[in-house]
Amino acid sequence: MKANPLKARTSPKVTPLAEAPFVPNPGNLRMFRYLPRGLKAGAPLVVVLHGCGQTASGYDLGAGWCQLAEQLGFAVLAPEQKAVNNPNTCFDWFNPEDITRGEGEAASIAAMIRTLLATHRLDAARVFITGLSAGGAMAAVMLATYPELFAGGAIIAGLPFGAAANVRDALESMRSAPLRIPPQWGEAVRAASDHKGPWPKISIWHGALDTTVNLNNAQASLAQWADLHGLSMTAAKQEMVDGALRLRWGNQLEVYTIPGLGHGTPINALDLGQPAPFILEAGLSSTRRIAEFWGLVPVVQPRLVPRPVPVSIAPEQLVLPQIEAALQLPPGPEEIRAENLILRALKAVGLIRRS
Repeated sequence: MKANPLKARTSPKVTPLAEAPFVPNPGNLRMFRYLPRGLKAGAPLVVVLHGCGQTASGYDLGAGWCQLAEQLGFAVLAPEQKAVNNPNTCFDWFNPEDITRGEGEAASIAAMIRTLLATHRLDAARVFITGLSAGGAMAAVMLATYPELFAGGAIIAGLPFGAAANVRDALESMRSAPLRIPPQWGEAVRAASDHKGPWPKISIWHGALDTTVNLNNAQASLAQWADLHGLSMTAAKQEMVDGALRLRWGNQLEVYTIPGLGHGTPINALDLGQPAPFILEAGLSSTRRIAEFWGLVPVVQPRLVPRPVPVSIAPEQLVLPQIEAALQLPPGPEEIRAENLILRALKAVGLIRRS
């Protein structure tokens, strides 16, 4: 029986998701899908991966993806892990047999996507994937092993592709991401398939107080995708969005860091979803913001819970100047400087406490 380190619990809930058959299924997963009434041919598809201890329906109820699909007219695919594969129902994002192109769970999820695209005549050029925690790490796996399938992805409290190849590595990576420079992270993705680009656009979300998956995994994911897109890590636009710090590189890459948030998906229950274990009220809907970044939402929605920049954090104190300063620090190996930029910058501007 496989073990998995990202253990969590939520109660299953009723959502519009319905189970559907598909083949092949080498990873022995379940396929759930939601098709809003009146869904048109050529609609987008969003793939949603739950975290450990969660079900597809339970995570959807919390994050609100089917709710948003009803508003915007896209299809939702929600793969679900089986306890027979993993006792904590975590996707096996660290198991080589499940994260290699053409094998295991990755191949099953790819087969689900192809099944829905063909059966319901969805737009193959507008397929997106997101996930929380182990689901976020598995989203990173899919973006690496099947990049041609996706226009965009979102990694929430997850880990970069290539961070682990067994349970012990997974636990170590959760505590602190491996120390690698951006080209090394990028090479892990390049080696996972024959794809030469273009690469999917990526949204990365992480709580600054996450004690389950260390914040430096967001930095590692940033390094990975910045390298693939050929972006300078200091070339982002920076701003505060409803109390969160957002760094954005045009329409290719963005990173949200939420001060005070632990391990989970940030939501605004006045907009979408509802709070649950690891579905955390933050006054900020990651679901809607991710959909906006992907281009599924035509205009920015009004902010239902405005959160001004704290008076102690003036605009000129935001993170990019701190990142640039960190890059110039002479002591310490380049790998350490590259991998701790977000953490040190957040401490420098007072968004999280110094240790």
